[in-house]
Amino acid sequence: MIKHLRIDNRLIHGQVAVTWMNSIGADKIIVCNDKVASDKIQKMSLPLAARGNTVYVFTIEETIKYAQEHPNETMFVIAKFPSDGLAILESGIQVDDVNVGNAAPIAGTNYVQINKSIFATKEDAEVYRKIAAIRGGKLRSQLTTMNESTDFLAALSAAGL
Repeated sequence: MIKHLRIDNRLIHGQVAVTWMNSIGADKIIVCNDKVASDKIQKMSLPLAARGNTVYVFTIEETIKYAQEHPNETMFVIAKFPSDGLAILESGIQVDDVNVGNAAPIAGTNYVQINKSIFATKEDAEVYRKIAAIRGGKLRSQLTTMNESTDFLAALSAAGL
């Protein structure tokens, strides 16, 4: 079961490796993105950033297959982009919680700053709304476990997306 799906294009960093893992109580971290999974350097370095936690770096397809084959494991999935998270949700796998954590601006895109740690394009906003539709019309954002959870759809609207 996917206990927590975090959309965070920074992938594994201190917040993820320590505070989120402790808060979630997951058995392992799965980094989910097709391009990252094909990059040998990232596949080798991301587990090192996880401070002793078990880490798998999978494509979207591998993530879905692993979750289907291991329903009794508690997984913390980090999707690099909202489209990665949407693909997981559209597969029908049980996901207890979805959180938009970090989304750094991508050079060459027409991005808008949503809050201090999230930037999005119009296309990203459409994907976030699809995610929310699957989640009963709700999507939250929470940077760290110490921060308050906020309504991400309201933040998108306030930013003009």
